[in-house]
Amino acid sequence: MDKKKVAVPLVCHGHSRPVVDLFYSPVTPDGFFLISASKDSSPMLRNGETGDWIGTFEGHKGAVWSCCLDTSALRAASGSADFSAKLWDALTGDELHSFEHKHIVRACTFSEDTHLLLTGGVEKILRIFDLNRPDAPPREVDNSPGSIRTVAWLHSDQTILSSCTDIGGVRLWDVRSGKIVQTLETKSPVTSAEVSRDGRYITTADGSTVKFWDANHFGLVKSYDMPCNVESASLEPKLGNKFVAGGEDMWIHVFDFHTGEQIGMCNCYGFFLGKKNRLNTKSW
Repeated sequence: MDKKKVAVPLVCHGHSRPVVDLFYSPVTPDGFFLISASKDSSPMLRNGETGDWIGTFEGHKGAVWSCCLDTSALRAASGSADFSAKLWDALTGDELHSFEHKHIVRACTFSEDTHLLLTGGVEKILRIFDLNRPDAPPREVDNSPGSIRTVAWLHSDQTILSSCTDIGGVRLWDVRSGKIVQTLETKSPVTSAEVSRDGRYITTADGSTVKFWDANHFGLVKSYDMPCNVESASLEPKLGNKFVAGGEDMWIHVFDFHTGEQIGMCNCYGFFLGKKNRLNTKSW
């Protein structure tokens, strides 16, 4: 009798407290990488394919709520409850700069051209730091209607997306004027907002719903009800034919992008699709 083939999940040990953010780098000449943020205050860098530990960024004195890598995966950034966002050398682990804030930093992201770092948090202020002049005061956009939960860049860094912890919707900001130009309406606060790698879609998670919006005309393209409240959702970057969503049930669910049908799932310790096929997670 043939032995059953069993999918073995990829387990990434290391953090001593809950993981609250994950970020995959784009594919680089050296492969792709995964950075994780945790309440244990120490972001970790791993090989994105194997999960092997590469290094730990040490220096924060509070929970780290957000982390990211630039497009070349040579620098990392993190936002923390210690009222700071830090810039790191991803090759050596050295702290390059600490950007001080007046309250908890919940979100950070590099611009597409990697020259800017965008942060947001409890202060309700979007800050744009010039990484070529890290000691210079940041540009501040201070009319967010609530505490900032997520931030992202759009349209070659001409537009900023942000969501709030206690108010529904995703706000689109014109970078030049610093004004909100449009809001993508949702019933619940948006816990996840990202722009697809090809720039076509904005993926959002709010309550128990995952939505896909046209990133140029901002119309709602698809909306799917999930089996539970979701914290995060991400569109597969290569073909764009499936997406993942994860939330309060501690599982990552895999869905068909075109129909919304669930086609696989995995536990929070690894990535696998159905029974045998490995899930491609290069940018998820």
